[in-house]
Amino acid sequence: MLRHFLPASPIRMKLHLASLLTIALLLLCGPTFAQDAPAAPAAPTAVESTDSNAQSLLDYLLEGGPWLMGPLAVLSFIAVLLIIFYTFTIRQGAVVSDKFMNAADALIRKQDYLGLIAVCNRENECIARIVYKTLDFATKNPTASFDEVREVTEAEGTRQASILNNRISYLNDISRVAPMVGLFGTVIGMIEAFQSMGESSGVQHMELAPGVAKALVTTAGGLVVSIPSLIFYSIFRGKVQKLIAELEAAMTHIMALLAAQYKRANYRASARREGNDRE
Repeated sequence: MLRHFLPASPIRMKLHLASLLTIALLLLCGPTFAQDAPAAPAAPTAVESTDSNAQSLLDYLLEGGPWLMGPLAVLSFIAVLLIIFYTFTIRQGAVVSDKFMNAADALIRKQDYLGLIAVCNRENECIARIVYKTLDFATKNPTASFDEVREVTEAEGTRQASILNNRISYLNDISRVAPMVGLFGTVIGMIEAFQSMGESSGVQHMELAPGVAKALVTTAGGLVVSIPSLIFYSIFRGKVQKLIAELEAAMTHIMALLAAQYKRANYRASARREGNDRE
């Protein structure tokens, strides 16, 4: 019976003693190791993660440098002001209004050209400027033919249309200039990165990564300014083309009324001449 409990040899007795000592040490030292073990970091809350993301985005923007991010900020501010200004000024009431067209129609039929000139002076519409130029030329040059009056009207209409197109071209200019400014900053950042990499001892390729990332911030900033400016330029360009079409239709209507009045005046003048010749 004792053969099953006692080791068969001294070697086996030593192995059993070593295993017993190891188990005893683990039992004694286990709580100590559990207390000394570092606790797992708590998961960040949603607010902390949002703050860290916002802070990192701000850091990225500041890494572009004030000399290049400053002009981009100025361009973005100007683009926002232009978008707000065009939203309130590029509208049909500022180009052609029903109120002015009804007044012009009534005054032309009455042949009250001086009254229509006074109405044009009070209004600040594109069609009012065109009608004013037309009537001003016609009243100052009574012997001018209707074709000459038409040329004056078409010239002024072309000028007003070009003013509308040139007004929104500033947004297109900003959308073109902003990426160039960002690309210029990227080139400067790349030059600085390569220069610092060449001057450092023990050149490593991984040293180039932070410099390249910092240089690309200006390109990203330029695209952030350029893309919205180009989108709003396309929107306002469509509105301007529509308003120019309305302006051309209004000009055609005014010129048709004036042509009818010219024909009526010529018919009356010719009738008077015939009556005078018969007498």
